[in-house]
Amino acid sequence: MAKKFNVRVNMGWCKGCHLCIGVCPKAVLEMSERVKSTPVREDDCTGCRQCENICPDLAITVRERTD
Repeated sequence: MAKKFNVRVNMGWCKGCHLCIGVCPKAVLEMSERVKSTPVREDDCTGCRQCENICPDLAITVRERTD
């Protein structure tokens, strides 16, 4: 069974640079109406953490689900 991951974006830190959206191989993130990165397909996340690593503001965390 494939692992599942939680993707969290700290909206106070996100400046809407789009870097995470462009780097995600599964298109988990999209820009919200408030011009902030938002996880919209969290179940598709593979846990590669590319979004977490590219974020210049450290606004994204990816963690394995424990449920």
